[in-house]
Amino acid sequence: MARRWFILAAGIAAQATTSSFLYGMPFLIPELQRGVGVSLAEAGLLVSAPLSGLLLALIAWGAAADRYGERIVMAVGLAATGGLLLASLALPGLVAFGAGLMLAGAAGASVNAASGRVVLGWFTPSERGLAMGIRQTAQPIGVGLAAATLPPIAHRWGHEAAVTLPAVLCLVSAVLVLLVVIDPPRPAASSPGAVASPYRDEPARTLLRVHSASALLVVPQFVAATFAVTFLASERGWSPVAAGQLVAVVSVVGAVARVAAGVWSDRVGNRMGPMRVVALLGMLTMVLWGLGEALGSWLAVAALVAALIVTVSPNGLGFTATAELAGPFWAGRAMGVQNTGQNIVAMAAAPAFGALITVFGYPVALALAAVFPLAGAVLTPVAGERRLASARAA
Repeated sequence: MARRWFILAAGIAAQATTSSFLYGMPFLIPELQRGVGVSLAEAGLLVSAPLSGLLLALIAWGAAADRYGERIVMAVGLAATGGLLLASLALPGLVAFGAGLMLAGAAGASVNAASGRVVLGWFTPSERGLAMGIRQTAQPIGVGLAAATLPPIAHRWGHEAAVTLPAVLCLVSAVLVLLVVIDPPRPAASSPGAVASPYRDEPARTLLRVHSASALLVVPQFVAATFAVTFLASERGWSPVAAGQLVAVVSVVGAVARVAAGVWSDRVGNRMGPMRVVALLGMLTMVLWGLGEALGSWLAVAALVAALIVTVSPNGLGFTATAELAGPFWAGRAMGVQNTGQNIVAMAAAPAFGALITVFGYPVALALAAVFPLAGAVLTPVAGERRLASARAA
């Protein structure tokens, strides 16, 4: 069915537009400080409000997608996100504005929970790694869009005009989803066990290990992404502009790496084997980055570049495995759990490692960061995935 690629494209567009809001708000911090007069701490609270809403709503939206289908959930969520963003601009005071952003973030969680189920439903097991890898490029596309558009719009017309852009894009994406997306057919529930929770009995241990390993692998990803520009500027004497340009270029390569990891998993017929290898490579990049910094060597910059590419590549593998292990009747909720765990770790990683770098320096902090992908590699359930796949085949 050729239309499935258009459905995938619509899902990417939907995810990119919500990502431009959810993860692009930090680009408005300078304008919020200059134009509104808030402190850095207050601006930080405002721009983190959407992610707080996202965390609270992911599992609920996943349950809605499992019950009502992906098309209606994404369309309603996108429309609500756009409407709530526009409404938040009309609310008086920063507290009300922040509350509006939080509600909009909760509505935007619908796309995170539902668009991945479309991949599970419309693509065969030998294509899902590729399809999910392509879908996972939506977040960097959305962040790149926000980085390119929100700061200049905010500087010229204020933060209200900047927030209006993702709001309108979400409304347009809602229409696109309604026109393009078709819910994939679901297999008939042949027995009560077919719709039973995957968090019970045999699949539970493997699925929980996928969630745990994926959450641990977020740590090196966000350490590299959060501190790359700061490290290059403060420790290597780069200008912030040059450092930002390098990170932007490498981010494109990272998006390609997500697709390549998905193709690799399709070729070998499993997700967890490649995920374990990438986890170990992620550990190696953290060790080499810290070692290069301790020695004052060029190795630090090379390892940082490698980290920015390697650490983002397993994202799609964890989501694909989660959907496949959970099955068509629980995939939305399971991916909601997966996404919630990863976002909680991401929100904690930046301030925690910022404090570690301040107190102990980069070499010690990066050595500690290397422990997380090592633990993730150990937890990655390679044997469990194969055992469950063999049981399903039988």
